[in-house]
Amino acid sequence: MKAGTKIAAVIAAAVCIFTTGAVGCGSDSTGEKDNSVSTQASSAAESAESTENAASSSEAQTTETADTTAETEKPVIEPVSIKENAKISYLGPAGTYTEEAAKLFFGEGCELSPQETVDDAISELNAGNADYAVIPQENTIGGAVTNYIDALIAQEEVYVIGEVVLPISQTLMGVKGAELDDIKTVCSHAQGIAQSEKWRSENLPDAVTEEKDSTAAAAGFVAEKGDKSYAAIAAPGAAELYGLEVLAENVQISMENKTRFYVLSKTKAEGAHTNAVFTAKCPANKVDDLIVDIHDSGLELTAIHARPEGSCLGSYNYIIEVEDPDGITEKQISCANGTEGVRFLGSFDVTRK
Repeated sequence: MKAGTKIAAVIAAAVCIFTTGAVGCGSDSTGEKDNSVSTQASSAAESAESTENAASSSEAQTTETADTTAETEKPVIEPVSIKENAKISYLGPAGTYTEEAAKLFFGEGCELSPQETVDDAISELNAGNADYAVIPQENTIGGAVTNYIDALIAQEEVYVIGEVVLPISQTLMGVKGAELDDIKTVCSHAQGIAQSEKWRSENLPDAVTEEKDSTAAAAGFVAEKGDKSYAAIAAPGAAELYGLEVLAENVQISMENKTRFYVLSKTKAEGAHTNAVFTAKCPANKVDDLIVDIHDSGLELTAIHARPEGSCLGSYNYIIEVEDPDGITEKQISCANGTEGVRFLGSFDVTRK
């Protein structure tokens, strides 16, 4: 109770004493009246102080209870439960960064099934030939991998249950005996080509590029071709895997080059997690409403990617990613998922190397 409130209580008690005629009861003496007033006012003050202490105690108990309740309402974040002896399809061949991401998430002992394309990797999951699929999603330099996003949006019953973030160290490699002056054609995935553009313009200005389905596929192609004029940009491990020589390391634009990968499953991840992803289909002038709904649910927007919806101009499919470090609740998911055209694609935690 504040000091002003306490004083008001004492005054109120004194007024009550005077009003009820308690002062001077049994005596007409002024001195006795003064003593009576002093005694009863003191009692009123003690009563007010007792009331204050009781209120403070009650307030403290209420606050403690509220804090405890708030604490118990926070979701418990638990690791994703992975099926034993799981088989994982991924964008192959062996030696890709996607393979490295799969090993980081599932462990070295997992059964890996490399596929030629992301569509093939997802098809293996849909057909029941794989328990999980791992696909690239976005790079810090090359941006979102749009055709892979399109492949995910097209799925009706595939969910994101994990994300892996890898640092990317692009390496230029060629056949044995090749030197930089020999290179006329550089092969890589579209992301590898984009990420090395600055380095190539400075060191191989006359070389042309040739896009392959993956960086490892580029390394395999160069090894099979056996031509000193061809080089590949791929993960460092691909050089040893395909018997190539490293011609230059770290040919990416930035040392902060990183790629995100999605881990996919046919079932949603159980429990609470720190991140979630939705897909939304709507005109561009409606996407701000989605963002407001997400914000109102207590979620923070972390990424948004737009892809043409295909039926009319100005209509898009969006991949919307959100986070709550304290754990995303079912109520938050329902709030964001309740908007027309929005579909929940899963919740997950982020694994970083």
